Amino acid sequence: MSETSIGRVETRFFTFGSPEEPFVLMGGAHLDEVTLAYETYGALNADRSNAIVVFHALTGSQHAAGYNPAVAGVGDRWTEETHIGWWDGFMGPGKAIDTNRFFVICANYLGGCYGSTGPASIDPATGRPYGASFPNVCFADMVDAHLPLFEHLGIERLHAAVGGSTGGMMVLSLATRYPDLVDIVIPIASGVRATALQLIHNFEQINAIENDPAFRGGDYYDHEPPDSGLGLARMIGHKTFVSLRSLQDRARNEILDHNEGPGTYRLNHVLESYMWHQGQKFVRRFDANSYLRIMHAWQTVDLAAEAGIDDLSELFTRCKHQRYMIFSIDSDVCFYPEEQQEMTQFLDLADVPFRWITVHSDKGHDSFLVEPELFAPHLIDTLTRQ
Repeated sequence: MSETSIGRVETRFFTFGSPEEPFVLMGGAHLDEVTLAYETYGALNADRSNAIVVFHALTGSQHAAGYNPAVAGVGDRWTEETHIGWWDGFMGPGKAIDTNRFFVICANYLGGCYGSTGPASIDPATGRPYGASFPNVCFADMVDAHLPLFEHLGIERLHAAVGGSTGGMMVLSLATRYPDLVDIVIPIASGVRATALQLIHNFEQINAIENDPAFRGGDYYDHEPPDSGLGLARMIGHKTFVSLRSLQDRARNEILDHNEGPGTYRLNHVLESYMWHQGQKFVRRFDANSYLRIMHAWQTVDLAAEAGIDDLSELFTRCKHQRYMIFSIDSDVCFYPEEQQEMTQFLDLADVPFRWITVHSDKGHDSFLVEPELFAPHLIDTLTRQ
């Protein structure tokens, strides 16, 4: 077992909804029953005032910290890569999010593939995986699915909501639609809208998956999965997660096998080898339909409409009592620093207090996952300041 200060943890499951009281999605579709896979760390204090929700990024999971070697119902997708929590360097006793002090909740999103209800889950109406019949979900739906879980855990108010990348968009969705639910809001390397470059990259990934013949319109669970399309999608996305310098540094350690490659093409460069193996590794741990649902949520994100307002300039008008801690990463080419600057402009318009920190890193977007020392002082100060 690898070193982790939290130690061994276990995923739990919470189910809500019924045919009489289904979970209704923003788009009008409904699910009679929803299960969320979640983990908690630390203990809820007597007045239930120390709860923090952490929203994971694009292909993360409920397993944010500690060691978890297996999750019921996930099977082979729970690869060794997932055993250590994706934010283990940030969370735990004495760490940036101190589990001696805070009670932390992290849940796998609705539509995901790590135990929460998603396309690979069994549809109770048919006894078969939902597949193509699983509805599209938006970030607001993913956030709203957390609300029954908070109630189940006895949480009426959150000390903070924290999330990086697309998880940061969910932080903003929660904070602006339910402003009385959360006090401190921490979006990391995120934005208030999908940018032109994100829309293009996401569209390329969607095409990669749906044009794989093995995709079968989304009903592939009795057949070979669309690994070629999903692997290509991961390569398209991955190049935005790391800086070019970091990518080249990582590729130097890659073993080049000239016998590998897509189709008749054979790998000729360590950069190709690095990207190829990123794609091949990813398809072992993720579901293509879940990836498409998250892509759709990102492509259609509209924080203003979801908050019932006409324009993003009004997004934070109900958030004056909240405190915001905004992080940029100077080498980020997924959510460029200009996107956090736009966020601060809207906060300024609404007269909402905020701090904005730019982290200087050569790791790119992934810095918020792998360099806790750059974020910890600001997270600690923000979360503990009276």
